[in-house]
Amino acid sequence: MKIIIMDTTLRDGEQTSGVSFTDEEKLSMAKFLLEDLMVDRLEIASARVSEGEFEAVKKITSWATKHKLIDRIEVLGFVDGTISVNWLKETGAKVLNLLTKGSLKHVTEQLRKTPEQHAADIKQVVDYAINQELVVNLYLEDWSNGMRNSKDYVFFMMDSLKDMKINRFMLPDTLGLLNPDETYSFCKEMKDRYPDKEFDFHGHNDYDLAVANVYSAIKAGISCIHATINGLGERAGNVPLSSVIAVVKDHFKYTMSVNEKKLTLVSKMIESFSGIKIPPNKPVIGDNVFTQTSGIHADGDSKSKLYYNDLLPERFGRKRIYALGKTSGKANIKKNLEEIGIELDPASMRKVTQRIIELGDKKETVTQEDLPYIISDVLRNKSIHEEIEILNFALSTAHGLKPVATLKIKIRNEVFEETSNGDGQYDAFMKALRKIYKRLDKSLPALLDYSVSIPPGGKTDALVQTVITWKTGREFRTRGLDCDQTVAAIKATLKMLNIIENNAL
Repeated sequence: MKIIIMDTTLRDGEQTSGVSFTDEEKLSMAKFLLEDLMVDRLEIASARVSEGEFEAVKKITSWATKHKLIDRIEVLGFVDGTISVNWLKETGAKVLNLLTKGSLKHVTEQLRKTPEQHAADIKQVVDYAINQELVVNLYLEDWSNGMRNSKDYVFFMMDSLKDMKINRFMLPDTLGLLNPDETYSFCKEMKDRYPDKEFDFHGHNDYDLAVANVYSAIKAGISCIHATINGLGERAGNVPLSSVIAVVKDHFKYTMSVNEKKLTLVSKMIESFSGIKIPPNKPVIGDNVFTQTSGIHADGDSKSKLYYNDLLPERFGRKRIYALGKTSGKANIKKNLEEIGIELDPASMRKVTQRIIELGDKKETVTQEDLPYIISDVLRNKSIHEEIEILNFALSTAHGLKPVATLKIKIRNEVFEETSNGDGQYDAFMKALRKIYKRLDKSLPALLDYSVSIPPGGKTDALVQTVITWKTGREFRTRGLDCDQTVAAIKATLKMLNIIENNAL
């Protein structure tokens, strides 16, 4: 069996509090979602929302038409006579997802209409849309409440509309109130009663049951699941696509069109555009989910991959990491040393292990790139030669002027000095550094991520930890600690420079 995915990040996901995508961002995301991640269907907007939304839909439909993907682009519309349909026609969209009422309470208390009146209004819109050569899918909004409290109404609506040219009926748990047992029972009832109809399930996560409900919906025979990247959505969000992929492929062994190797890339892209950080423990896509912290786990993995499951990081373009901290054992440290090509005798390994545990007790972050420095410090050897030294730097900022940085640096006993401005003090520092490296015909790695953590308490003299992620061949991180955020970042950068200079990657 194949499970179809409709991604609604650009429509329902944009209802996340504080999230608003530009038309160019929407176009970029649409391209990634359809061409790279290869979702089957893409819901990109709601009709009539704004002029900006109108322009965004036009750009996406124009691109999709040129690439023969227009039939996979969908737009939410309303029971409003001809207005939504005309809006879609003007944008070039071909698929209308019509929002209707799936519970008696919504019809009588929000619309102030009878079921018969609402059904008649829906038929008018569907007939007009088909006349305008649109494909029509139909949302039964608040369907979950409808099945709980007014099942006869749900069946009345289905019986009234089942003979119309409606492609798919979409079953939303609009308020995220269902549990897995209800989801299975309600979905199976719909499938059994209307066996020739195609149904979608649209889950929200208010009770943290969205993924479990998707499992039950598929078990009941639902063939299409709606999801968003990173679980974006109103309130507690929608079911995350990453978890849907895991459930479908690993628990049901069903097929999907989705290219899971591109999932991490798309998730990071949406994180950047939305400004909503992915929690580090988020299944499949979080930073920590393929990180083993316990030394026992690392030891088991070394011997027979005892702590592996079907969620292999390579499936998603990632790799397994063995964290360094107070719960690290020799196996964790050995795994990290193997990565960077360093071998230690048993006595030296014990000393390094003890130092890492001590650092972990102080709540200090230890990265793989810190290991050569720790080894150098503990064993008093020369694993890392400080070939590069920052002799001096001056940072200045003034109202109405760009920040300026002057840098004096020694590289293999030769001194260089440069000045530059930038959008911030650290940016100015990096531009001065790049000038020096360009003069020497040396390249610098790309800066992928810059994170700052400040201990709670609000003291002005509190230490700030800056962790910077770089990429040159592979990704690596360096950290700096100081009372000043920019100085902490400069310390992390100096560490990166010496790692590069020593070819310690």
